[in-house]
Amino acid sequence: MAHIIVLGNEKGGSGKSTTAMHVATALARMGHVVGGLDLDLRQRSFARYIENRSATIAARQLDIAAPELLELPEIDAGQLGEGENSLDKRLAAAVATLEGRCDFIVIDCPGSHTRLSQVAHSLADTLITPMNDSFVDFDLLGRIDSDGSTIKGPSVYSEMVWHARQLRAKAGLKPMDWIVVRNRLGAQEMHNKRKVGRALESLSERIGFRVAPGFSERVIFRELCPSGMTLLDLRELGVERLNISNLAARNELRDLMRALNLPGVNGAF
Repeated sequence: MAHIIVLGNEKGGSGKSTTAMHVATALARMGHVVGGLDLDLRQRSFARYIENRSATIAARQLDIAAPELLELPEIDAGQLGEGENSLDKRLAAAVATLEGRCDFIVIDCPGSHTRLSQVAHSLADTLITPMNDSFVDFDLLGRIDSDGSTIKGPSVYSEMVWHARQLRAKAGLKPMDWIVVRNRLGAQEMHNKRKVGRALESLSERIGFRVAPGFSERVIFRELCPSGMTLLDLRELGVERLNISNLAARNELRDLMRALNLPGVNGAF
């Protein structure tokens, strides 16, 4: 059975698709067979990233690994049983197609609350929730008092994850490993950064997630998307010497892969 990794957060602009692509590509370059599903059927950022990668590999005749993109299959209404939802059926069919031939399936969810996102969260062996390092993003995880330190309780997204965990338990599946990834961390030890960090640690103990460092704000991430390349492919793009920013970004990705603690993955690349 493939290990299913879901990237989820109901707020857009948190770096889900960038994180999904780098995790999927890192796994593929380490020799794992990786399938990719994009559940944002309108924007398709993750899907377009994979498509761009395939086009660049073909155009430049590069010998590098890539995740396999699968679109959700169409389902004839006649195939639906009583009470069955077509979106549920489409996602189940796509996962069934990939899990027989993949080691990992990476699913990127839209930055909003949708039926597909709900179902995908219940399938997650590993759930990665990227968030910008601010209380604006924190508000989706937990409600916090005006002092910025007193946790009042879980918020809408955390409650959805809790429901997904309950569904997994009822189905007899192993518990989900939930990791909240702090993206766009400031380089300096700022007061807000410390307060968000303390609030996350406090909330993690209450609702059960781990906290991992993500990616800093770097121009390189915005530059790579049109080619479908990642930080791991710079040498294939002709960059012989990595600058300090590129080296730091690769270290961030390496640290993230180690923090995910995925089965059979040692984080060496």
